[in-house]
Amino acid sequence: MLDELALLAESAGDEPVARVVARRKAADPALFVGSGKADEIKALVLAHGARGVIFDQALSPAQQRNLERHIGVPVADRTALILEIFAQRAQSHEGKLQVELARLQYLATRLVRRWSHLERQRGGVGHRGGPGEAQIELDRRMIGERIKTVKARLERVQRQRGTQRRARHRSGTFRVSLVGYTNAGKSTLFNALVKARAYAADQLFATLDTTTRSLYLDELAASVSLSDTVGFIRDLPHKLVEAFQATLQEAADADLLLHVVDASSPNLQEQRAEVERVLAEIGATDIPQLIIYNKLDRVQPPPRVLQDWIERQPGVWAPRLFLSAAEGTGLANLRAWIARAAQGQPLNHDAETPTHMPPPPPQGGISEPGKTEA
Repeated sequence: MLDELALLAESAGDEPVARVVARRKAADPALFVGSGKADEIKALVLAHGARGVIFDQALSPAQQRNLERHIGVPVADRTALILEIFAQRAQSHEGKLQVELARLQYLATRLVRRWSHLERQRGGVGHRGGPGEAQIELDRRMIGERIKTVKARLERVQRQRGTQRRARHRSGTFRVSLVGYTNAGKSTLFNALVKARAYAADQLFATLDTTTRSLYLDELAASVSLSDTVGFIRDLPHKLVEAFQATLQEAADADLLLHVVDASSPNLQEQRAEVERVLAEIGATDIPQLIIYNKLDRVQPPPRVLQDWIERQPGVWAPRLFLSAAEGTGLANLRAWIARAAQGQPLNHDAETPTHMPPPPPQGGISEPGKTEA
């Protein structure tokens, strides 16, 4: 999984120069990796002239402080790295508030003896009258007040978004949301379907802000609402899930989810499972899904067919569609399935053998088993 951490670092503007793997039965309370491995990391930092070290797991404030003193350069964990990327990418007012809230909540846990200026200050007129409030307590109080302010502003924005969602619901508009692991190609697919100009790039968390557009379907002779949401990732910090609750609510309130999977990823099964886990966390498990295996142009050898069924949960099967958003392959079939869902036709089958099965599953390039008509 260090490949993903390297991609995260590159997304944040860093250049990975070396990797270290530590295998321990339990984390070292002081240095997380132990003194020997910390010495090895320090030697690599000196050899490469590195300016920082990133850990793939969450570090306690004490571990982070001790590692920085031992190694001599700033140390960040996976949570801090993701927060940094989110801070760089947030564009909308709501997105910026969500990121600020998550960063403040993260920072609030890092104040204890983190900086040398946190000594106790004297209170009273002329700095007399006994010990006053510690600087650390002042910082904690200021952060707490800022968190309250950001939460209040975010609640107002969330109420506005909720009003917009209720208006779409009252109008009878069928709501479709794109969900998936980060860099699965959601924004590229969104642009291909609605001819939008949402930012899309081959990098993790290219876009954070929810974008909603109207998608006209010839098969339906009407339009549906299509939303592009923030991507998920392994070990997404819980505070980020909380902060982005309003954005993720677009998925929880949808009538249909397009679960986009990078078909070329060697870790697609783990990525699918992580998305399902987050969907369960936000209460979106029971929403019908179309499983979209994107980036078909990168799969070698290519699958023989573009459609089959896959088991989402034990006994629950959903349609799996293979397409390339970049090249436009399979988009007509996807539109037809969205129209079918908007017309009220069931998509997910609970029976052991789904009905009306398509041709045999793809062969080669895709490691997950599908299900076909016997």
